[in-house]
Amino acid sequence: MGPLIALVLTAVSTVIISLEIWRAFYSVIWRPYTLTKYFEKQGIRGPSYTFWHGSLPEMMQLRKTGAHVAIEPNSHHIVPKIMPHYHKWRSDYGPTFLYWFATQPTIFISDAEMAKDVLTNHTVFNKIKPRPVTKMILGNGLPLLNGSQWMRHRTLLNPAFNMDKIKGMVKIMADHALSLLDDWKHQIVESSNQNYCKEIEVAHAFECLVVDTIASCLFGTSNNEGKEIMAAAKVLHKMFTANVMANFIPGNQYFPTPANRKSWKLSRIMSEKMLSIMKVRSSDSNTSQGFGNDLLGLLMEAASENGNGAKGSIKLSSEEIIAECQATFFAGQETTTNLLTWATYLLSINQEWQDRIREEVLSVCGTEVPDAAKLNKLKLMTMVLYEALRLYGPAIIFMRDGIEDAKVGNLMVPKNTAVCIATAMIHHDKKYWGEDANQFNPRRFENGVAKAANHPNAMLAFSLGPRACIGQNYAMLQVKTVFSLLLQRFSFTISPNYKHAPKEFIILSPEFGLPILLRPLSSPDINSA
Repeated sequence: MGPLIALVLTAVSTVIISLEIWRAFYSVIWRPYTLTKYFEKQGIRGPSYTFWHGSLPEMMQLRKTGAHVAIEPNSHHIVPKIMPHYHKWRSDYGPTFLYWFATQPTIFISDAEMAKDVLTNHTVFNKIKPRPVTKMILGNGLPLLNGSQWMRHRTLLNPAFNMDKIKGMVKIMADHALSLLDDWKHQIVESSNQNYCKEIEVAHAFECLVVDTIASCLFGTSNNEGKEIMAAAKVLHKMFTANVMANFIPGNQYFPTPANRKSWKLSRIMSEKMLSIMKVRSSDSNTSQGFGNDLLGLLMEAASENGNGAKGSIKLSSEEIIAECQATFFAGQETTTNLLTWATYLLSINQEWQDRIREEVLSVCGTEVPDAAKLNKLKLMTMVLYEALRLYGPAIIFMRDGIEDAKVGNLMVPKNTAVCIATAMIHHDKKYWGEDANQFNPRRFENGVAKAANHPNAMLAFSLGPRACIGQNYAMLQVKTVFSLLLQRFSFTISPNYKHAPKEFIILSPEFGLPILLRPLSSPDINSA
């Protein structure tokens, strides 16, 4: 019996090994060859596939070269710098091409109509499966979910980001903004500058402001706990971006390497802090009356055994609540900080528009703290913010994974092919925006977003379709609040020390920060300061 068992085990082992060899051969050799030929028949070419690494070696080399591309201080022609590999490949192979992220085939799209086909068909084009460290940052929350899980979470989150709900947060947004502006006023007075002008690095200041505001508006928690959560998330984010271009080996996340141990510790800190916040909310709340009207309150009510009606029928676990809080905290902080920073930069170098918006703010809001109704009347400011999102949108690409064969424009895309939508290229394309596509011109949005370009879907800052950014109303309202209060009190210009170097690693940011010269509109009262 022994020899027979040994023979069977040997046969089974041989079959398994053969299957694994075939699977490896298929994924790293045969599939790249056949897909390359498949797309060539449709007129689609691209950079050559190299064994195992795909297009990554060329991509990394081009990105390294692009890091040294200089941009004029007032130039918005940033595509060659922030996406040099895509810029060159588009020049070589056309607006649509095939490249390989390791062994993952990816179709690059820089056409607005094709982008619409992908983004509005979310049941076929899912979010890309995230790497483990991404889950540690965002949790397994809404930005990373697909299918029925995504629908369940989106249904729960929609009420928290309803415009009527967000309007009630303006006072909290204003309180945090006024605290920052008062601090800047103190710095100017203490600088003993007779011109009452001081250089302020605002990028980091805006980041801290947004963190504090999100903590108060969405979670009703103390700023210290919110900052601890964000500090852990930021370290994880840096760890992720440092390795974003490297091949990922499945299962590697389970080995106790120094990097993994650090990631686990930071993830644990974030979860423990969120659980602590939830326990405080539970002990302070009368569950029969709910847990509050903010995001955390709505999620806890949905997960509560005492929930009733439509909300009570949709349950969330504590882990899911934590995931959504992490996702909102991190994604909201990144995108809102981005908009505040780049809009400030644009107004710093376009004094005429800064003066126009200030006049609008003083006309609509006076010198009082604005409410949501007044903020919604600021049409010129809205135009400027959309132009900032067009020129310096937070996400320069959107990635999707085709889970079925699909037609995108006239192109047939087989399943398990990723799609990369080049939002930054579409936003800077003269075909859609005219000859001044790389210039600051808020007037293009005076008739609304849909009529701003030659294609109604050429503006992709908040994405399109069912998966459009759930927090866009919150971000726009907070930025309007901050700018209204800022423009009531200060004028500002770009500092001579500013280096114009937009850099993309997940989110587009100024590589060396944003120093501006800040000047009060009236001489500050030293005693009150």
